[in-house]
Amino acid sequence: MTHPDRPRRNFYGRIKGKSLKSSQKTYLEEDLGALSPGGVSWEENPDRVPLDLAAVFGDRPVWLEVGFGGGEHMVHQAAGNPGVGIIGAEPYINGVAMLLGKIRRAGVENLRVYPGDVRDLFDVLPAASLDRAFLLYPDPWPKTRHHRRRFVTPEHLDPLARVLKPGAIFRVATDIEDYVRQTLEEVPKAGFDWLAERPDDWREPWDDWISTRYEQKALRDGRRPHYLTFRRR
Repeated sequence: MTHPDRPRRNFYGRIKGKSLKSSQKTYLEEDLGALSPGGVSWEENPDRVPLDLAAVFGDRPVWLEVGFGGGEHMVHQAAGNPGVGIIGAEPYINGVAMLLGKIRRAGVENLRVYPGDVRDLFDVLPAASLDRAFLLYPDPWPKTRHHRRRFVTPEHLDPLARVLKPGAIFRVATDIEDYVRQTLEEVPKAGFDWLAERPDDWREPWDDWISTRYEQKALRDGRRPHYLTFRRR
């Protein structure tokens, strides 16, 4: 079931790729249920009762990764910040399976995984409940007629702003210059300040950054990554 009023257009592309390996199928069968934050999908929470994040993470600050890809950044952050709870939303099931394998190998326990549209999470996250959010190498939707599908539009940024605390950090990484343009135009309108003070603040990665497979592909193809940091007003 999907949101009855939600536009048919999605900000993400495909939800399934090539056939899963047997080990990945095992991760999905054995691990995904235990790592679910619960109460996110419409099937299990049709009344859209807000999530009790304290029941999931205790008194830890909570971070959100929008579209975690293969999960390397999410696991890296979880391992480096054991005092933080991190929720990741990703509709691409192959990426979810890859993340679950990484979680097993890393042994991190402060993660929860929603294998679907992050807009479902926005529906049930309490207002001003998150301390940080990440949008890393999102689908660029390069054709002009598809720019409205990008995450950095009011349709997605307004609910993101609602669930972030004042002073919360929002990080965006992309190798697409026009995505940078749209990000810098739209994110401040949603209630954020861009924190860059000098060129290196958006040309150099964050101190706790781990280069993802998407970034490595961008570098091989000769595209330059950009690292944008915003703070919720």
